[in-house]
Amino acid sequence: MQKTNQIQKKAPVLTFVLILAAATSVTLVFTLTPWNLIPTLVTEDVTVIAVIDYGCVAESVIGRSVVVSECNAKPGDVISATFYIPAMELNGYYDRVQEKLAMVIP
Repeated sequence: MQKTNQIQKKAPVLTFVLILAAATSVTLVFTLTPWNLIPTLVTEDVTVIAVIDYGCVAESVIGRSVVVSECNAKPGDVISATFYIPAMELNGYYDRVQEKLAMVIP
């Protein structure tokens, strides 16, 4: 009688884990869009709201509060300020997300 040796092969677990990790990372990159969270340097004219000890508090055109150091302006004056803002507020991404949420939420 012949002796049959059967070798059972295990599933390549490491390969499946690597494929799953790659698919998850690609999905997260396209879902979370990290480039919309990266701060962007913006220079625009802002309206001074208040004068404080270390500068001025001003409001930008898009409604962001900005602190400008070494400011000699009075409340109501328009000055130029440079500040960082998330990219999603400039490119309209946040507005599109809010519109989609409004359609989903009854």
